[in-house]
Amino acid sequence: MTRPIVGIIGLGAMGAGIAKTLRNNGFTIHVCDVRPGVAEAFVADGGTAHATTAALAAVSDVVVSVVVNAAQTESVLFGDDGQGGAASTMRPGSTFVMCSTVDPNWSVALEARLNALGLHYVDAPISGGAAKAASGQMTMMTSAKPEAYAAAGAVLDGMAGKVYRLGDKAGAGSKVKIINQLLAGVHIAVAAEAMALGLREGVEASALYEVITNSAGNSWMFENRMAHVLAGDYSPLSAVDIFVKDLGLVLDTARASKFPLPLAATAHQMFMQASTAGFAKEDDSAVIKIFPGITLPEGKEKA
Repeated sequence: MTRPIVGIIGLGAMGAGIAKTLRNNGFTIHVCDVRPGVAEAFVADGGTAHATTAALAAVSDVVVSVVVNAAQTESVLFGDDGQGGAASTMRPGSTFVMCSTVDPNWSVALEARLNALGLHYVDAPISGGAAKAASGQMTMMTSAKPEAYAAAGAVLDGMAGKVYRLGDKAGAGSKVKIINQLLAGVHIAVAAEAMALGLREGVEASALYEVITNSAGNSWMFENRMAHVLAGDYSPLSAVDIFVKDLGLVLDTARASKFPLPLAATAHQMFMQASTAGFAKEDDSAVIKIFPGITLPEGKEKA
């Protein structure tokens, strides 16, 4: 059976890893990124670069979008002025795989919109970070109609270590992703709070990190993000503003059914405070900078 030709739109930390994994797994890859030179640099090791999403989509059986949010996905598909995007050139029966964290209701509406154009759609948020994307070990939380899975299943399996199929229509994938983001955001916020308390009380930061990561209070987020704090390195692997957005989606979803989320609401306020304090584009571990009266490590202490 001939493998589908894959187009990847968005070569950020996750998109570049996905494209690399699919290329390593023998798929023919086409790529597009709005930043000048990014796609061209990627294809030095194989693949074809395109200047527009429409050009990429015209030669792809499966288009995988790895952009930040719903607004960027709309632009990818339909262009900034409602024309000229990927949807205008995708062949009937081809498939659009949406990997962003979005409002589940928006994802449901997008499925209907694309189906009306004769296109398949996979609601497919991703998790795991850049390293797992590049090694093919990331997680996908997907939901789609059976015909969409039939068209794109080989691509999904080729780009991720775990592909969860959560429903036979769009929406469930995005719902599970925002629940994951609820936990991720709260865990980062409370990890920062714990480290900040330790610093305030004069505990050596590296010793606190060592003890917690070997004790019951540890979490994956504490272990990963507080290592950034110890290194004094706030280069954005996932920025503060990502959790302003994602926890906002969590709260919007819960608000629609009047469901209380007190911890998520507090974590959201913490990321909002960090953002407005000037740390919006820094790594999300920079939420620790909102705490007063502490001196943060400057890179001398390493995890």
